[in-house]
Amino acid sequence: MKRIAASLFISILTIGSCSKKESPTTAHRDEPRNEAEAGLAMQQFVTQISKSAKAMKPGFNIIPQNGADLAYTNLNPRQGKNYQYIQGIDGFGVEELFYTEDGSIDSARVAILSALKNDRKILVSEYIPDTPQINKVAQYNLEAGFVPFIRMKSNYSYSHIPERIRNQNQDDVTEMDQVRNYLYLINPKEFETKEAFLESLSQTNFDLLIIDLFYDQQPLTKSELDRLKTKADGGKRLVVCYVNIGSAEKWRYYWNKSWKIGKPSWLRKKYEGYDEEFYVAFWDPEWKGIVYSGPDSYIRKIIHAGFDGAYLDNTEAYHYLFHEHQE
Repeated sequence: MKRIAASLFISILTIGSCSKKESPTTAHRDEPRNEAEAGLAMQQFVTQISKSAKAMKPGFNIIPQNGADLAYTNLNPRQGKNYQYIQGIDGFGVEELFYTEDGSIDSARVAILSALKNDRKILVSEYIPDTPQINKVAQYNLEAGFVPFIRMKSNYSYSHIPERIRNQNQDDVTEMDQVRNYLYLINPKEFETKEAFLESLSQTNFDLLIIDLFYDQQPLTKSELDRLKTKADGGKRLVVCYVNIGSAEKWRYYWNKSWKIGKPSWLRKKYEGYDEEFYVAFWDPEWKGIVYSGPDSYIRKIIHAGFDGAYLDNTEAYHYLFHEHQE
């Protein structure tokens, strides 16, 4: 849920242009040597999460955020779509598309996503501190066939429920391709109690809710989630859980107070701008155990709680492990 540097998308074509000798598909190392190999490792990681989750709960939705290039062979749109990857996911999430940090349109990502919109639903979270631009940016998304979620300056950290719902409807929404609007609220700091948080969510008519597994360090329960799966107007909806798969967060249940960069070895790099987050070597078996394969994994907790899917953040970590953020 962070700002995306333009260099990430410039590098897409660079990754796919390496020689046959340097092709990422020829690598047989556990440790990626470069961004290209790390990108393929992230493709594999998302696919593994999907297979594991769907085996535990058929119909479970997997929605990666900010890694649309992963849907292509060798992360290169010129080499065609990677249908094995696409078939394993149920949507694409992306941030800041028609309104980037300098107010411009990210045309490269628009093109990449436009080619995918007939394959999977595309959810776009736009951060627009310039209020007069809101309706224009929302319309750009709708005309492109995307589903926009608009955040104003006061909602930078995904903590508020917007007053307006675009494309509000009374339909039952039980699959991702039926989603016409959504709420992205993973930081419930504005709600004094869990009950206030749950009641506020239950009184909305969004087709899809993206929320955190925890409120005040305590996981939501199945009965609480069941309460959220019906819109205020009576229609059914999906409730999906946010999970960070590309960086470790110090406030999560899995964090060990003795950890620091390099200890464990897969804790690799400070996440610029976020003091309590660190990029990880996501291909490491121990990290995979934390995310999906271990008996106490994050994905298992999400499924046990009764969520309809997982929203996988920081899939672009493969890029930032080899590059610095550009502000």
